[in-house]
Formats: sequence, C-alpha cells, structure tokens
Amino acid sequence: MKKIGLIAGNGQFPRLFAQNARRLGYSVSAVAHKEETDPALEEFVDHFYWIKLGQLGRLIKLLKDDGVTKAVMIGGVKKTHFFSKIQPDMRGLALLRRVVGRKDDLLLRAIAEEIESEGIEIIEQTFGLTGVLADEGVLTIRNPKVSEKSDIDYGWDIVKEIGRMDIGQCVVVKDNVVVAVETVEGTDTTIERGGLLAKPGVSVIKRSKLQQDLRFDLPTVGPQTLTVMKEVGATALALEAGKCVMIEKEVMLRIANEAGITVIGLPA
Repeated sequence: MKKIGLIAGNGQFPRLFAQNARRLGYSVSAVAHKEETDPALEEFVDHFYWIKLGQLGRLIKLLKDDGVTKAVMIGGVKKTHFFSKIQPDMRGLALLRRVVGRKDDLLLRAIAEEIESEGIEIIEQTFGLTGVLADEGVLTIRNPKVSEKSDIDYGWDIVKEIGRMDIGQCVVVKDNVVVAVETVEGTDTTIERGGLLAKPGVSVIKRSKLQQDLRFDLPTVGPQTLTVMKEVGATALALEAGKCVMIEKEVMLRIANEAGITVIGLPA
C-alpha cells in the first residue's frame, strides 16, 4: 500500500485529508501536536503519534520509521503557542536558532526544508482533495448587496497587502472601513472582534497570501466560521476561488443560507 505522512495541526482539515487519502488507497501515518490536534483524528488514520510543538527530530524519526517518503503539513497551530507551549528537541532548537523571527512563511519553509533533507518530500495541501476548494461565483441563494460588494472590493486588496507582509489572511470591513485585521488570534476571533466593533452588517474577506506556498497555510474556513458570522450579524463572506479550503462545504452553505449570509468566490 502507498504511504503518506500527515503532519497535523488543529481544525478539521487533517481529518478531511486523511479520509480522502485513504479513499485513494494510501496508508496514512499521522504525527499530531499535543494541545492542537483533535484526538479523534486517530480514528481516520493507520498510524498515529503524538509530539510536542517543536519536536522536529522526533517528527522526522517517526515518519522515517514508518517508511514515509511523502508528507503533507495540514492544520493550523495557534501562533500564541509559539510563545508559551513550544518544547523543541535539539533539532527543533537548532532550526529556531537559524530562522530569524517567527513569521509563518519563513518558519514553515525552514521546517519543510529540514524534513525534505531527510528524504521526505512535503507536497501541496491540495493533494487528493476534490470539491473542497471555493468555487468562483456566488455560492449561496442570496447575492451580495451593493454595499457588501463595495466592502468586499475594498477589503480584497487590503487582504492582499497584509498577506504580503505575512500578517494574516482575513479582514472585516464595514462601509469601506477596515474594522478588524487578522493577526495571531485567528479568523473566528477576528470576526468576533469586527462584529463587536462595527455591529451587524460587516463583510468578511479571506484570501491567500501573494506569495502563498500551496504546501502549507492555505486559507481555511468551515461551519464554525459561518456560525461565528451568524452570531455577530456578519452578512457576507468573500473567499479566493481555487485557493481557499471550505471544510464541510455543504454544511457551511446551509448555515449561510439559513442565516441570510452571502458567500462568494472571487478569482485571484
């Protein structure tokens, strides 16, 4: 049986990947991060191991011992944990000393290079996934209002710039004013903050970074995103078509339609 490694972070994306990989005939070896990865992932893989954040040497050894030559890095890690939860082994500590700063792109690329130096290729997160990326066009029953379209157009280039600076992938806009920018707290908290500040009627825009590496950190949304939007009265969600992952897309769109939220996929 073909083998593939899954370096798993948080969220439902690792489970979705594992299910699809197994349907394609792969044996999945998952390395999960304590206090990040959902323990339920173990039910959907063939081999399952825990590591602490920063244990790069142990991660590589586990994959090599399982005979893995290709792997994916899927699922987020809370950025705040890099300040409070990281417990690197010697190899992880050596890498952190080499990398200047903790920017996502620099750190993830350095980790990928270290893993690949041991003969394990890090492949794109889109491997084996069909029907989970945002399609182009309006995806819900309701089309965006003129005011929402204006906010989306305004926020689209703003997200491009904060992505270029490796700050985040999401902004919340109302009346052509940016009311929240995603930083280390994540998309859902950004939406909550934007809704609290601007009250109902905000638009949420999420897209990939200008320099997006498809091997990691693809923009991802799911039912929880729509639930948070519903709670704060957000009315529109714009995603980059072909580069934004929609976890449980049918569930997401059902929640959106029931709440009167418009979801639209825009071309890069």
